[in-house]
Amino acid sequence: MNADTADTAGPVRVVLADDEAMIRAGVRAILATDPGIEVVAEAGDGRAAVELVRAHRPRVALLDIRMPRLDGLSAAAEIRRLVPETATLMLTTFGEDDHVARALGHGASGFLLKAGDPRELIAGVHAVADGGAYLSPQVARRVIELGGERLARRPVARDRLAGLTEREREVLALVGAGLSNAEIARRLHLVEGTVKSYLTSVFTRLEVRNRVQAAILAYEAGLVEPTG
Repeated sequence: MNADTADTAGPVRVVLADDEAMIRAGVRAILATDPGIEVVAEAGDGRAAVELVRAHRPRVALLDIRMPRLDGLSAAAEIRRLVPETATLMLTTFGEDDHVARALGHGASGFLLKAGDPRELIAGVHAVADGGAYLSPQVARRVIELGGERLARRPVARDRLAGLTEREREVLALVGAGLSNAEIARRLHLVEGTVKSYLTSVFTRLEVRNRVQAAILAYEAGLVEPTG
């Protein structure tokens, strides 16, 4: 394995970080039910999480937002700088809306609610490992309710999408549904390089920085609706 890239062979390798040992044990137990996921290391704080990601080069770092030494958002930023091939998936609660809004601007690949359906945890890990974005439906709904500086409500969101072509809207809707580039390519009968070109155009036209921001805008505009 190249020292500068995450390992993409075999099961999805995960580094799990949460300062509560019982939470880590519960998350590990849920992930262990899927043979396609392997937790390779655990950390009790953000600084240790960064070091473990550097050592193990996993495909996914699953990070609690509130941790000692280095919080999850800062740890995610460090991981993206040092090991950019590792996707960061944030664990959040309903009481951390401000952190979720802040993280949207820093390239997190997804958000999961700690009290959510365990199936969302497994789905989220697979989605971000494959290059997609994943938003727990409850988190997506809450972010939409909150609005925020970068997230317009539905009429304005639809206005922002007005300049997209029909194909670009289809691609954006599938991003909102959490599909990876490869999955979008299969769904739309395109080659993956073409999907990447469409995404570049979509991100530029919508002035968003990453897939999660694009997914939120797709929710806002009604291209995809939160479920659950």
